[in-house]
Amino acid sequence: MIRLLIVEDSALMRQVLTQLFTDTGEYELRVCRNGKEALAALPEFAPHVITLDVGLPDTDGLTVLSHIMIERPTPVVMLSSLTAKGTFASLQALALGAIECVEKPRSMADTDDWKADVLAKVRLAAQAHVSAPRPSSRAPARPIEPLPRVVSREPHRVVLIGVSTGGPRVLEDILPALPAHFPWPIVVAQHMPATFTALFAQRMAGLCNLPVVEVTSLRALENGVIYIAHGGGDLQLVSRPGGPMLLPMPQDTTRPWHPSVDALVESALKVFSAPQLVGVLLTGMGDDGARAMKEIHRGGGLTIAESEQSAVVYGMPRALIELGGATRIMPGWAIATALAEVAQTPLVTT
Repeated sequence: MIRLLIVEDSALMRQVLTQLFTDTGEYELRVCRNGKEALAALPEFAPHVITLDVGLPDTDGLTVLSHIMIERPTPVVMLSSLTAKGTFASLQALALGAIECVEKPRSMADTDDWKADVLAKVRLAAQAHVSAPRPSSRAPARPIEPLPRVVSREPHRVVLIGVSTGGPRVLEDILPALPAHFPWPIVVAQHMPATFTALFAQRMAGLCNLPVVEVTSLRALENGVIYIAHGGGDLQLVSRPGGPMLLPMPQDTTRPWHPSVDALVESALKVFSAPQLVGVLLTGMGDDGARAMKEIHRGGGLTIAESEQSAVVYGMPRALIELGGATRIMPGWAIATALAEVAQTPLVTT
């Protein structure tokens, strides 16, 4: 049996969640109304997974989450309201180590899809690996020596990052550690709904030395910029007379995850040669990005897979490794240094 701790302020939502998980026959439940009860139950009940209301009455959900991650790191699925404040809090929760966030329904009239989503995310979270927060005093990436100045702003190399569950936390290990003179564009496909990616880009912009933008319309690909794919759709690299550009696309319904990492990488391989690309595949369920990044590796480009040591869900990077497509395997916190070192290496083409 999976031990599930439900922490929920709303009596109606407590009833709905209790019935939902009881009906599966897979869970042993403990239900708490506030943060104080939850933190008291944590050592005694020892849950495998927790659902946590963002808007608790006594101690807010983010504070409770912080205590959980310090006292007994446990996979947490956050439940938030359908408001801008709730979305911002959910994004903060992901950065603090929550596995997933689920928006609460506006009404309980028709909740079949919502219930299925909650069940799926809690089942996934119960399998996740969660660790205590790492010290913020980690050594920064090795400074990059100034590279020879080029007249053209057109990128000659591009970093492509694919990530899903657990992504915001590991991206905060990587992107802010890159120096302000990092010479290449970085394009991130983070599986995330459209309501989250704008705030996510804003948050990363406040943390990073490089400019960070969400790609919501056709725009030029420029060196030294971090691009976040807009949620709810896909992102492609395309060739134009003025140089390579980023083009948001509607969801490709043949692909299960969005923004699709495979779609991004496949499009990049049509614009750049494999040695010009650096593929980084991070934590996440499934295998999105593995097949396309294998083509980078096979063509002589560099690919980095996050190791099991740090991956919250060791699915996507494991798929790349099992396909024989990973040039390097390393924990998330080592990747910024690796990228900094690669950026000092001249591109050799034959």
